[in-house]
Amino acid sequence: MTNLQPSREVFITCAVTGSGDTTGRSEKVPITPQQIADSCIEAAEAGAAIVHIHVRDPETGTPARDPRLYSQVVNIIKESKVDMVINFTAGMGGDIVFGSAEKPFPLDEAGTDMVGATERLEHVRNLLPEICTIDCGTMNFGHGDYVMTNTSSVLQEMARQVQALGVRPEIECFDTGHLQLAIWLKNQGLIDDPVMIQLCMGIPWGAPDDMHTFLAMTSSIPKDWTFSAFSISRNQLPFVAMSILAGGNIRVGLEDNIYLKKGVLATNGDLVKQAVKTAEGMGCTIIGPEQVRKNLKLEKRWG
Repeated sequence: MTNLQPSREVFITCAVTGSGDTTGRSEKVPITPQQIADSCIEAAEAGAAIVHIHVRDPETGTPARDPRLYSQVVNIIKESKVDMVINFTAGMGGDIVFGSAEKPFPLDEAGTDMVGATERLEHVRNLLPEICTIDCGTMNFGHGDYVMTNTSSVLQEMARQVQALGVRPEIECFDTGHLQLAIWLKNQGLIDDPVMIQLCMGIPWGAPDDMHTFLAMTSSIPKDWTFSAFSISRNQLPFVAMSILAGGNIRVGLEDNIYLKKGVLATNGDLVKQAVKTAEGMGCTIIGPEQVRKNLKLEKRWG
């Protein structure tokens, strides 16, 4: 622990809904554009500077990438006059579900959603959020036949298009090789300074969220990069402290964890408030959206 350089100023990202099958386990997970926008507002008022946004089919709660749904969310946020940095996912459209262990083909059509880089970025191009995430790699994602699929050529093209749009990419790294791929993209001239990454820990079968793996990843991050980190489920809130101790920023939210404590379902605001409490108890100052924009050289899009 002696080599750690704890953060003194931190920002909080709240990932408000995600694309996982959490809606059946908690009625607090937002589904409709109104609910998602309200969760973003709640998180911002609780202390989150950045809101990370997925959208869902309002009727079924299943993950969606319809640009019209993103537009509805953004319009409600704009009307609220509550300031926050908008961060869209660009992960949708990179999903392969194989048929079975013995017959991988044909693919499972219901779960597979594979489109090109340009289509994956349609909502980003239309609405120009300040940040969008790029999932930097391919991996088995949990149990079963689902593979999160992001080839290096797709990532190059997505990074190129995001750069041309003037949107800051947040590179999501789910394993150690993903971080090396992010460094490669930077060396290709496809990511502008300041570089922003997210370490996504504890997701089977990515990087485990033990301290040794986490420190191995943080020690490989270039010193002038800005990073945040999170873990999932019961380790989400402990990772608030872990990320601070390693010199990073914070991510919480119902995308990654639906509980405040054992048996108690959380709202996004609850999780942000707990993160604020932890960070301030460790002597940190929570910075807001204006300071984040200054630090990350973001252009304020609305308000």
